[in-house]
Amino acid sequence: MKTRKISAAGLRPLLKARSRDSHKGDYGHVLVVAGSRGMTGAAVLAARAALKAGAGLVTVACPDTERRLVALALPEAMTFGAASKNGGFALKAAGQVAALAKAKKADLVLIGPGLSMAGQVPAFVVKFLKALRLPAVIDADALNAVAAAGRFPEAAAPRIITPHPGEARRLLGAAVSDRPAAAAALAALCGGVAVLKGVGTLISDGASALRNTTGGPALAKGGSGDVLAGLCAGLYVQAGLARGFTLKTAFETAALAVYLHGLAGDLAAKKFTERGVLASELIDALPAALRRLGSGR
Repeated sequence: MKTRKISAAGLRPLLKARSRDSHKGDYGHVLVVAGSRGMTGAAVLAARAALKAGAGLVTVACPDTERRLVALALPEAMTFGAASKNGGFALKAAGQVAALAKAKKADLVLIGPGLSMAGQVPAFVVKFLKALRLPAVIDADALNAVAAAGRFPEAAAPRIITPHPGEARRLLGAAVSDRPAAAAALAALCGGVAVLKGVGTLISDGASALRNTTGGPALAKGGSGDVLAGLCAGLYVQAGLARGFTLKTAFETAALAVYLHGLAGDLAAKKFTERGVLASELIDALPAALRRLGSGR
């Protein structure tokens, strides 16, 4: 499959100005299903990135034993403590979180950051995804749970998945040698758009592929992927409400999220060096990245 470089000029029209009489409901409610004992930071980073990307509301569903930590770290988000077992989601939490999504009128779900693969968590992920009737961004251990189960449950709307090469190998059942072909295969598997992370991150909808031109070693730090997943969710929910949750919308917003994520890393590296950028500093650099892309300079 032939790939094209992401064009900043092509992304710029996606950054629509906000109406002065808009309210938080206009920009979507993201339900972040994430975290486990020792990995609540992943949930916080993903949720904060979704908010910084412009989502109107974010609720974090996490194991009930970890709820207090998440709430203290991110006062801007709502929190929900689901049934847990040994610090991770219990199987019965799937019904609780599905009911929460309906009760809270969530528009989109992000699942995966910091979940772990211990205990009942993989079964929880599969059961929850089978019950889900919303667009989703699927990342990290949620992808590993799907790989262990053997297939993605049927999707209600185009998904965005964000695997690194190891997760891609587990999903495909083979090592990734031809990256464009692997990205297309992953898109077909998930029923949406695949973001295959790595040098020159690829975004594929199964028929076409874009290669990212921003980012570098500054992104090689724990938590960077959680930030990208949150950016995908925050941008996708806004675009989906405005233009519909379609394959085109998923593809465009995934490309926008990847480009901005890399650009934030480039800008943060100028201040902190490529060695010293923390994942939270990618989020802090996002406004500058948005201004840079929006101005064309």
